[in-house]
Amino acid sequence: MRRRNRLLAALAVCSAAMASAAPVHAQDDRPDLALMGTVPIYWGEAAGFDELLSGEAPVHWARAVLEEDFALAPVDYLSPEALAGHRYLLMAQPRGLSGEENVALDAWVREGGTLLLFADPMMTGESRFHIGDRRRPQDVTLLSPLLAHWGLELFFDAAQPAGSQTVDHFGDPLPVNMRGELRHSGEASYCSIPGDGLLAHCAIGEGQALIVADAAMLDLSGPQEHADSALRNLLAHVFPEIGDDAGKRAPEVSRHAENGGIPPSHGDHHESAGQGEGQNPP
Repeated sequence: MRRRNRLLAALAVCSAAMASAAPVHAQDDRPDLALMGTVPIYWGEAAGFDELLSGEAPVHWARAVLEEDFALAPVDYLSPEALAGHRYLLMAQPRGLSGEENVALDAWVREGGTLLLFADPMMTGESRFHIGDRRRPQDVTLLSPLLAHWGLELFFDAAQPAGSQTVDHFGDPLPVNMRGELRHSGEASYCSIPGDGLLAHCAIGEGQALIVADAAMLDLSGPQEHADSALRNLLAHVFPEIGDDAGKRAPEVSRHAENGGIPPSHGDHHESAGQGEGQNPP
């Protein structure tokens, strides 16, 4: 516990130092985006606190893309208190969640939160840290309990061709590498799975989640071809309150299943699409 408290305190110091070095906007009306995951989007791939404080850690290209529309708020642990006040959350290959975190995340989405989740069954991106190093992005996603609760299962075909590929998802090119496939599982029916299962879009209570069964577009060494545009497209689809559509909610997911299962960035408030509303969280 003491080690964790020291770690959190040091991260707070680093965050303050980085914030003081960042450009100051006279009127920053960007919405907050909570950010969590083992892909080092916010901090960069730092070896230690010295690199964080000095600014020498390799910077992740996606941070600049996200900060075009959002004020980022890194989150270390998914408690009700940590999620309170946030409407948007991006999780990039998160570590395995505790039971308490699963309950908190499920409740937060049901109460109106919007989640963009990258869950990769086989990470392929380069890292400066060797396999087994806790500073390295999580090699395999560990979110089966949460996905199962939302009526999903993630499959991985180890025989698929290795290497970067581009998937045409209803007109949008999405870069992938050793990707997964999302399928329906169990009795819950919150989610629409369009195309070949790379994406699932779920209406859960008052909120929604867009789940991507790959994280190759977030490779630190990128952006690879189409990665930046793919990330922008996903953000615009699932977070409708940015840009010209500020103040509007996404419509009901089921109305757009034939258009890739991703609602456009405008419309009316959506309703729950599930039968499992009364189930207990994982």
